[in-house]
Amino acid sequence: MRSGFALALLFLASAVFAQPAPELTLLSEHAVQGMRGGNLSGLAQCGGDLWTVSDRDDEQIYRLDTRQNVWQAEAVPIDVPPVPESGLPWGLSSRAWAASFIRGGDLDFEGITCDQAGNRYIVSESHAAVLQVPVTGPAQWLKIAPSMIREARASGMLLRFNGLFEGIAVDPEGSQLWLAAERERRGLLRIKRQQSVWDCDGGCVLLSEGGMQMQPEQFPNAKPVPRDFADLAWFDGKLFTLERNAFEICRRDAVSAKVEQCWSFAEQALQAHRRYPQAYGLAEALVVDADGAWVGIDNNNGARADGEFRPIVWRFAAPQGGWSARP
Repeated sequence: MRSGFALALLFLASAVFAQPAPELTLLSEHAVQGMRGGNLSGLAQCGGDLWTVSDRDDEQIYRLDTRQNVWQAEAVPIDVPPVPESGLPWGLSSRAWAASFIRGGDLDFEGITCDQAGNRYIVSESHAAVLQVPVTGPAQWLKIAPSMIREARASGMLLRFNGLFEGIAVDPEGSQLWLAAERERRGLLRIKRQQSVWDCDGGCVLLSEGGMQMQPEQFPNAKPVPRDFADLAWFDGKLFTLERNAFEICRRDAVSAKVEQCWSFAEQALQAHRRYPQAYGLAEALVVDADGAWVGIDNNNGARADGEFRPIVWRFAAPQGGWSARP
């Protein structure tokens, strides 16, 4: 009897967790022109401006002119100092160096975020490093304790070429940074500013997980794919993860990284005219605010079904009741 009751509870719990994520409502779509290297790979909102980076450009970032439906990327040069040693093994570093000659972009910028003072923080995937670009003054690499990389690798992350840090978020005070390890294993890490060094507060790793998940049913020939993270955003005390292969945005506890609620954008992203020939998701950039979310597409310079070949940014409305509403 007890065994049957336990099985019933397990079945009920499984059914609850299997409920599909509610769909977000698409408000607008914007092609982005003027990015020299294309490959829009991050978004940040600094005051009233949206900023982006390309993983093919090392010496410039972009301010987006959003006054028209087609957005214009305005290049802003940055003088990047030599990259510090991060603690990545020679094998990963040498592969990244070799790849830069083929695709461009030695630094492989994969995410950008801003604090309330307007300082921008850009994560370099190939070097597992974070560049701070202040409102005034020179750019500089953050001094990050080597224990962060050691702890991440000991947890099974940062082991694969082109599967390192893919997203970054900062709190408004600029005192805490969160980094997202992309895939196989994916994970979330947090470091805090401690005088001149950014270090772990107890432990760096909030989450490390592997495994596969099914692509959404709207995806052509949907199949199981590795769980991944493509970007991070901080809003109203919570972390929001862009889960590229699941076509979802998830709200997570900023301390435990536990999932609290997810929302899907698959219904709109996978409409026939918006599909790309790649066998995986291409969303790589996320900003969350009170009214909605910006989601950027890194199309790798490839055209989608309707022939659009420029990077795309979508605007989704916030869910009914706001991002903090209980499911």
